[in-house]
Amino acid sequence: MKKLNNLAESSFLRLFFAFVSLCFVIAAFFMPDSSTMFTGLWKITTGTCKISTNYFALGGYAATFLNMGLVGLFCTALCCLPGAKPNNVTTLGVLLTIGFGSWGMNLLNMIPTVLGVMLYALVKKEKLGAVSNAMLYSTGIAPLISDLLFRYPGVEYIGFNWLGLGLGLFVGLIIGFFLPAGLAHAPNIHKGYDHYSAAVPIGMTAFFLRAVLYNVMLGTTPGAQGLSTMAALDVASFANTNIFCFVVFGLCVVFALLMGCTPKDYWNLMKDSGHGVSFTTKYGYAPFLMNVGLYGLMIVTYFNIAGNIDGRNVWTGMTFGIVFCMLATCNSGSHPGNVWPIMAGYMITSFLFGWIFRLLGGENYGLTIGSQSILIGLCYANGLSPISGKYGVFHGMLAAGLHYLLVTAVPDMHGGFCLYNGGFTAALICLIFVPQLEKFCKTKEERKAARLAKNGK
Repeated sequence: MKKLNNLAESSFLRLFFAFVSLCFVIAAFFMPDSSTMFTGLWKITTGTCKISTNYFALGGYAATFLNMGLVGLFCTALCCLPGAKPNNVTTLGVLLTIGFGSWGMNLLNMIPTVLGVMLYALVKKEKLGAVSNAMLYSTGIAPLISDLLFRYPGVEYIGFNWLGLGLGLFVGLIIGFFLPAGLAHAPNIHKGYDHYSAAVPIGMTAFFLRAVLYNVMLGTTPGAQGLSTMAALDVASFANTNIFCFVVFGLCVVFALLMGCTPKDYWNLMKDSGHGVSFTTKYGYAPFLMNVGLYGLMIVTYFNIAGNIDGRNVWTGMTFGIVFCMLATCNSGSHPGNVWPIMAGYMITSFLFGWIFRLLGGENYGLTIGSQSILIGLCYANGLSPISGKYGVFHGMLAAGLHYLLVTAVPDMHGGFCLYNGGFTAALICLIFVPQLEKFCKTKEERKAARLAKNGK
């Protein structure tokens, strides 16, 4: 196992992506509804999927796992294109896309935007592998592609039709063609304090297209198709999701130990602020794998605790997927040390505003810590972990609280067509909060230097 440490970073990450993807494919055959796996996959592929669509309800458990695995293998194939050099940004894109495979993405609605990025590479005379990361992130608008394919220009489901196929392909090509320029500019907006950089151009694109294609041209925006079945929140499985996550993340811990990871190695990683870093480059493969395992277990444990607090089974297709959407930042700066303040901030804000809600005479507060919208929101609030890593626990908790207050309102902007909803919210929080931090607050390093200087005197 220690020989893995001698692999090139790109080779190791490709192997990691393939491992995660195959875990889903293999698990699909052990699901209790494996006999309906392929019919369920067809329902997922040919359905609309505005956020939040529960693929457990739409296609079943086996079909959802299979879809996630196939999406992951497709992403891995993109990382093998000539000129591709997978890195921490690729890790985020692959795991994020795999996570979307349980509540908004499939092999069909990924293709048009990926082809658009390929068209960009052809026009700019770049190797396809050089824009493979852009291909991954372009798929964040997949729900819009499905809507265009199967029910535009109306709001009722039509199914395959020539107008939809042409429109979905055309819009996907346009989005993919212009996205690389937006991705290059996005980090300048939040200064590296939002791990989900792609959310900015994707979110703004969804906002624009929703306004033009629906508000202006149709005068309405459709809801989730077949709400009673496709977005049902009562189809959930505690056992399937927990067993899978504990096995996969446990294996990552075991592999990390076999590769030579020591407590000191991982502690060094845990002390990192998480701002502008690649863990595989800075700390090596074994500590990275240890972070995947322990951080993943932390996420699952938090979701279970949130469900127990609310007295519900939170494990729908969406929450299962967002475990991996949240884990996606495991190579870009997130670890238990800088994420726990984000989790605490979300929980405290939920309790506080629930108390205020009841104090004002309200009943049945809908944004409890175990509700689907808040758990999904927390996933992307995780992208603000560099704030807690750079400035401290209190600042991370405050950023998380601001994210909590805003995240459920943002889908109205893009009509539910952007899978990066919470990441787009995180970018908005950075626009509001980071300038104030830079103006009025010192980083942890600056405070430490000031203390040393004072003691030196």
